[in-house]
Amino acid sequence: MFPFGSGATSTSIKISPYCDKFVNSNEGYLPMRIKVPFGAGYFNDNNSISISTKQNQFYDNYQQSQSLRLYPDLNDFSPHFHSTSVYACQGTPTVLPKENFDAHADSAALRKAMKGWGCNDEELIEILCRRSNDQRQQIQKVFKTDYGKDLIENIKSETRGNFEDLLVALLTPTLDFYCKEIYDACAGIGTDEDALVEVFCTLSNNEITMIRDRYRELYGKDLENVLIGETSGNFKRLLVSLVNANRDESGITDIEKAKADATALLRAGELRAGTDESTFNSILCQRNYQQLKLIFDEYEKMTGHSFAKAIENEFSGDIKDGFLAIFQVITNKHEFFARRLHKSMAGLGTTDKQLIRLVVTRCEIDMGEIKEAFQRLFGESLRDMIKGDTSGSYKHALYALIGEQRSS
Repeated sequence: MFPFGSGATSTSIKISPYCDKFVNSNEGYLPMRIKVPFGAGYFNDNNSISISTKQNQFYDNYQQSQSLRLYPDLNDFSPHFHSTSVYACQGTPTVLPKENFDAHADSAALRKAMKGWGCNDEELIEILCRRSNDQRQQIQKVFKTDYGKDLIENIKSETRGNFEDLLVALLTPTLDFYCKEIYDACAGIGTDEDALVEVFCTLSNNEITMIRDRYRELYGKDLENVLIGETSGNFKRLLVSLVNANRDESGITDIEKAKADATALLRAGELRAGTDESTFNSILCQRNYQQLKLIFDEYEKMTGHSFAKAIENEFSGDIKDGFLAIFQVITNKHEFFARRLHKSMAGLGTTDKQLIRLVVTRCEIDMGEIKEAFQRLFGESLRDMIKGDTSGSYKHALYALIGEQRSS
């Protein structure tokens, strides 16, 4: 347990989920620093977190947001006796910060694993797949300081194929990784629409704004202009709406407005010849998540079928995928990512870039719930599907990241 002063009872800390930023609270007897992992998206109805922390109780003590969990942030303890650090997460991560973390020891072990003839893949997996992204960034800095070498370049020289790609993804800061996925999605001939949907249809305003700003820093290009140049039609308009990050995030709901929007959507689609795509785009990109849930419920009451069916009937191609993604993320985000994981491995061959992206971005947030959703939806465990579609060190690294034991 963590050190608390005698007589400490409880304190409540209310923060906004600004991802990858610390929020200091000096109120109450037990100040804490809360970190929200990038990619966690929205939290409770007012887009904030209310946490009740009692003496000697850190795990699963929370108010309002019933899916919120607290875990010790073992990277960064405050030197003050009455303080500690935690990070907040909506789900069950399968990768947590390592206790008693020692970046110098990990750095030395990685160098030993890659020095001389051959490479000890098991040691790379044991370290890089069982540390948080923050800890991996610390290891990278120490490795370069201690040995005068870039760890990612060292990894690239010692590993190959999908295993190499996975380890490089793990060593990339999360924000930079999202930017690289967008860059790759828009580079060369054709566009990876799945990657664009998985990024822009799932993240909060703040996360998208951070990506937009960082993309310009890394690649010297305006992200909106990039998307305009790489996409077309209604899908382009959807992405432009989302990349501007202007969705209402108040969490305020109004049943009468929900009925009006449901009626407007019905008139824009099923009750007319053709489809007024602009009405769908406007409502799905502007309303807050809680209000959209009400709208979907009202639509189903009016029509007798789900809003998802309306999207399926009225749209096709990339715009259908984008609208469905928004619907699925709002109604059940874990099932959305489970379906995406299944898609990456279903049929002939495996879309390894998508598989790596999904595992790397969700393993520190809610992979536990995604695994449960995967089993429920497809009657097969995520582990078993990975076993059937991957091999070697790549397979074993994926096992570690989703919290499963390795197999032969």
